[in-house]
Amino acid sequence: MSEPRTTNIAVTELRVGLYVYLDLGWMDHPFPLNRFKISTQEQIDTIRSLGLQTVRCAPELSDAQALDGVAAPAQATPAAAIAAPAAATSAPNSAAPTEPWKKSCSQCERQHAESSRAVKALFDQMPSDPAGAGTASKQLVQNLLDDLLGQQESTLRLLADTSSNHRAQHALNVSVLSLLLGRALQLPAADLHTLGLAGLLHDVGKIELPALVRYRDADLSAAHLKVYREHVRHGLAWGKRMGLAEPVLQTIANHHEYADGSGFPQGLRAEQIGVVGGIVALVNHYDSLCNPHNPLRAVTPHEALSVLFAKHKAQHEHRTLSAFIRMMGIYPPGSVVQLSDERYAVVLSVNASRPLKPEVMVYERQSTCAEVVHLLDLQHAPQLSILRSLRPQQLPRPVLLCLSPKPRYCYFFERVLNPAERAGDSA
Repeated sequence: MSEPRTTNIAVTELRVGLYVYLDLGWMDHPFPLNRFKISTQEQIDTIRSLGLQTVRCAPELSDAQALDGVAAPAQATPAAAIAAPAAATSAPNSAAPTEPWKKSCSQCERQHAESSRAVKALFDQMPSDPAGAGTASKQLVQNLLDDLLGQQESTLRLLADTSSNHRAQHALNVSVLSLLLGRALQLPAADLHTLGLAGLLHDVGKIELPALVRYRDADLSAAHLKVYREHVRHGLAWGKRMGLAEPVLQTIANHHEYADGSGFPQGLRAEQIGVVGGIVALVNHYDSLCNPHNPLRAVTPHEALSVLFAKHKAQHEHRTLSAFIRMMGIYPPGSVVQLSDERYAVVLSVNASRPLKPEVMVYERQSTCAEVVHLLDLQHAPQLSILRSLRPQQLPRPVLLCLSPKPRYCYFFERVLNPAERAGDSA
């Protein structure tokens, strides 16, 4: 069956009922698929927010009434082949994402985008109104905690970097992952709030540093490294201006301390750092490996866990590191992998209770020469497993362009859907 013909239309002409194609990488937009029929005004608003001037539309797949008044195409082009998982040409073992799954993904994307904007706003507010920024920070963390504790079981999901702000995204990553790890370790709610707030604000002292030394780099001179380390002291001063509680201030003070005494500024050991401080230090270490200021120095999430375990195991308390690896999975979200049937994929989400069976986005080239990306939950494909982890550079170029793995890894959590919900069954 040949691909439908498409035409370019202005985003201002979008309306419910049009079948559109987004010629973007799958992490450059919040939709589960690159092509779909528009069903809500909210989807139209989201597409317009992506900065596109035009999108491609397939008239024969659109509702007839939606085409009325749409400008005629100057030239039709073949459709891009980012295939819907439900299509008849989809690969074996693929499953169409149900409406509950799509709704859950969209909600997760919205919450992440809202949180990213809130983090950037409070950082912008901080220099002129530290007390107000402190209040906003506490409320943001409480909202995250309420959502997390309201979920009986949570999935860790990879998301697109909607903030384009390294400082804000690192802060949110550390806060979210710290909350998830604290929950996995069954910490009380008060400790979880301390974790989330300290994770969010652990680098607040960098506001005082010159741009040259704001980020730790192997090329920093001894003098510059000394200035860099001062951000911990500055962070405590800013934390007091923001009205943060003593446990939060203490955790900020310890976010570069390591269990073996090799950290700074005081060279504390595990028993002095405490569980909460150790969690933030570990998560900050992990995210700094995956998302360094210089993307060329980044390692994949799978490599980051391997580095932590093989080279830095002594720096992190054993129980905390083990729980973190279990939570992230052997192949954390963002890992590029090859499946046992030799197909390439990117890990999208991991359920800590089934870490070896994540949800992946799979690349496949079909007999029609179309390049297809579809969702696959390995929990429902018992015959498949992950064969190995890869660096993006190891992918064949067509696969790299289609899967489009990104240099920044952004995480958020969502409620685990039960089998009945995924199947679209009514409760």
